[in-house]
Amino acid sequence: MSADPQVKRYVPPAGGLAEAIYFSSGDQRVFGWLHRPAPGTALSTGLVICKPFGYEAICAHRSVRAFAEAAAAIGVPTLRFDYLGTGDSADIEPEADQLEVWSEDVLAAVAELQSRSGVERVCLLGIRLGALLATLAALRCKSVASLILIAPIFSGRRYLRELRTTRMAAYLSAFLDGGASGPGSMEVSGFTLSAASLAALAKIDLASLTTAPAAEMLVIDGASLHASRGWVDAISALGVRTKYLALPGLIEMMMTAPQFATVPQAMLKAVRAWLLETRDTGTPRLADTGAPLTNDDAVPQTATLNLPAAGASHQAIAVERTALIDSHAMLFGIVTEPHPGEIRRRAVILLNAGADYHIGASRMHVSLARQWARNGYIVLRLDFSGVGDSDTEAGRPDDDVFPRSALDDIRAAIEFLRIRYGISDITLMGLCSGAYHALRAAVAGLPINRILMVNPQNFFWKEGTTLDELQLSEVVRNPGVYLERVFSYQAWRKLLNGRVNIWRIMMIYVQRSILALESSCRDLARWLHLRLPQDLGSELEEIAARGVRVVFVFARGEPGIGLLKIQGGSSVARLGDRCRVHIVDGGDHIFSQSGPRAAMEKILTDELFARTEWNG
Repeated sequence: MSADPQVKRYVPPAGGLAEAIYFSSGDQRVFGWLHRPAPGTALSTGLVICKPFGYEAICAHRSVRAFAEAAAAIGVPTLRFDYLGTGDSADIEPEADQLEVWSEDVLAAVAELQSRSGVERVCLLGIRLGALLATLAALRCKSVASLILIAPIFSGRRYLRELRTTRMAAYLSAFLDGGASGPGSMEVSGFTLSAASLAALAKIDLASLTTAPAAEMLVIDGASLHASRGWVDAISALGVRTKYLALPGLIEMMMTAPQFATVPQAMLKAVRAWLLETRDTGTPRLADTGAPLTNDDAVPQTATLNLPAAGASHQAIAVERTALIDSHAMLFGIVTEPHPGEIRRRAVILLNAGADYHIGASRMHVSLARQWARNGYIVLRLDFSGVGDSDTEAGRPDDDVFPRSALDDIRAAIEFLRIRYGISDITLMGLCSGAYHALRAAVAGLPINRILMVNPQNFFWKEGTTLDELQLSEVVRNPGVYLERVFSYQAWRKLLNGRVNIWRIMMIYVQRSILALESSCRDLARWLHLRLPQDLGSELEEIAARGVRVVFVFARGEPGIGLLKIQGGSSVARLGDRCRVHIVDGGDHIFSQSGPRAAMEKILTDELFARTEWNG
């Protein structure tokens, strides 16, 4: 295993070379992936991919990567990147006009792709809000010769209505009253648009364009969502050569949780065909600054991001760099390092939540990593094999929430930190499935000092089980819900119409009774010092006896609370301060709202910094 944290090049499944980079946008640094074609196959056309916004970007991460790899495979150098204030890029002021900032980021990405690859023409591929940003940037950049827009946002007002509807549905389902991150801003699914951004959006209507944004455009709508048809006709009247398609896969790509999301193969095929068709048409147009660089050595190849101190200071007290770690597959991660004078050898490894890539749900891993690094911790936000930007182990599926190699991946990450940084104190932190993997690593005896687990929904997982099968978390959560529905007219109507799975409900009640009996039996077995298989209480006692600090954080109402009581039994109370359980009011499963999320992050921070002077 290599101990060098600098990025290396590797061959992704679709062919071509991928390189993690940072580049400048104004006075800030943006993170991206440059996908280079195989030597000798590069064309004069390059592709810049503009992501959608917020949770849609997390869901579509696998698909965005697939579009980039497919383009590189046919000879098109491609750059995908994170806008400032999103993903792994530098943060921005909460009050900033994100549309203006992100449009500038697109222009910076175009210039960066030209500098690093020497391409003359650039095509922008934008998805949803990314399509709007691509169009706005194309109006300002002569290097953009064509656009590929997937489910584009062309009316800012209509998009704002969609966001407000989504936000309201989330509040009602979680019985929340919300709470924005700043005056006049809007928080949707854990991601915030500033007041300035909302005001800018409300003024945008691409249907009123009088200037063609590019010479050629491919617009793709979902198979059942033809919202862009009329706009494409209007753009065609400006002299743009357009092609309109309605293809399946939009919902599955970015409106489905990452562990269930799929790459839209029909859209991928259409984009590939368009790039092959248009790569040699039209007249190449160079940037105003002159011809693009063709010598890679002229471009700084630094893969680092300096992080300033909190507040007004611009002094860098932490730095982020990319890391590749050898395991069953090549793992990708971002390391956030404290200032060079830090002598305490402490580290945290942040594990994937479900199939969310390494920024974490609502980008919380980025927030935690930068906060903790400023307080002396080295933090690695890691992608498991097959998740996010890591490679997939041969013969295994992508986006596997419970990969069989998870323990080996964690072991490789621990070894990487120990060799590269001399770490002596290691913490694992994870939400949902990440919490499960943290617990399993502690049970397996990996050299860790504490585990911070947020909303785990199961403590044992059998390989081969699928996520849509009945889970114990559903057994714990649902009996009370079904009892309440006994008096619901709508519930009886669904039952009589055959829209209720009676068998599943019966299984929930049967397994609930079995769990209650099993819990009592396990407590008795522990009292008699008998070890039963899959005994969470005994596992927690053994972990604590080795000196590992155990911390659970739950949103109130989470099924994991009841599951911990049932499967952990009296052991949880008996362990006292060595196994701490916190309940946060108002949170949902991924703490998507800023208020409860801040409370959860404070608990984790307090527990991380707490001194453990007890001995098992």
